[in-house]
Amino acid sequence: MKKNPVIPYAIIAGLGLIAVIIISVVGIDQREAIQNPDENGEEQAEEGAEEGGDSDSADAGEEVFQNNCVTCHGEDLASGSAPDLTEVGGRYSQEEIADIVENGTDGGMPAFPELQGDDLDALSEWLSEHQ
Repeated sequence: MKKNPVIPYAIIAGLGLIAVIIISVVGIDQREAIQNPDENGEEQAEEGAEEGGDSDSADAGEEVFQNNCVTCHGEDLASGSAPDLTEVGGRYSQEEIADIVENGTDGGMPAFPELQGDDLDALSEWLSEHQ
């Protein structure tokens, strides 16, 4: 009697298909919970914004930096092709930093007029803390 070598592969494929279906059904059931956090999650987020606003702002500022500035200034604010920003807060105020970012400088810093509002505020605040 000769064994069919395809049978183990068919069993594994069948089990994999069943696993995909189960995971999909579980995910569909959780879709609404993921999209609409419960009231407790919202309350905790609001409390965190009130109590720990500084860390949220710092995280937002660092995220804006990572998305827009890291290419030239480097991840450590000093290793890129542009000027060192590790002590930029000691040289410029938050308002001056915001103006430089938004309008650029004659010395090579390009303007970033698309950075406005909360993103610009978060970035300039985060950079101003580097003294």
